Amino acid sequence: MKLDVTINGEMRTFNIAPKDTLLAVLRREGYFGVKHGCDDGTCGVCVVLLDGEAVLSCVMLAAQVAGKSLTTIEGLGTREALHPLQEAFVEIGAVQCGFCTPAQILAAQALLDEKGYGHTGSTSLPISEGEVCGGVGGVLCRCTGYAKPVQAVLMAAERMRAAAKGDA
Repeated sequence: MKLDVTINGEMRTFNIAPKDTLLAVLRREGYFGVKHGCDDGTCGVCVVLLDGEAVLSCVMLAAQVAGKSLTTIEGLGTREALHPLQEAFVEIGAVQCGFCTPAQILAAQALLDEKGYGHTGSTSLPISEGEVCGGVGGVLCRCTGYAKPVQAVLMAAERMRAAAKGDA
């Protein structure tokens, strides 16, 4: 069957089987920033954004995303122009082995979008450490202990908030 989906702003069409998971299709098509971990939704390293919402691609059938918009880590920023979350993760040193990093960043992006960060004219209140922990806590990390990723998200959130207000 054919699957039409927008990935990172580009309309794509794939041939899929009804049982194909979104994770399997994405990796088969070269989106290697989406990691393969547990296959049952417990580790969270396969997070992608589906119409802006963080979803686990290993437990979602590819057919479920027909006509929708996906964002993978490859679509968040570029090597030349990193997204503020990517910049903060690098600056803080929140990247250890890097396996969970794409999913942590995308989960954080979904949280910040939900809270209105980065939108011009946004009047978002500062985000709390607890909110960030809740936002990225579903992505298991065995290297960092979460302190640095949480610091990075808080830093990026403040920068995005300031930029939206015109203070940056």
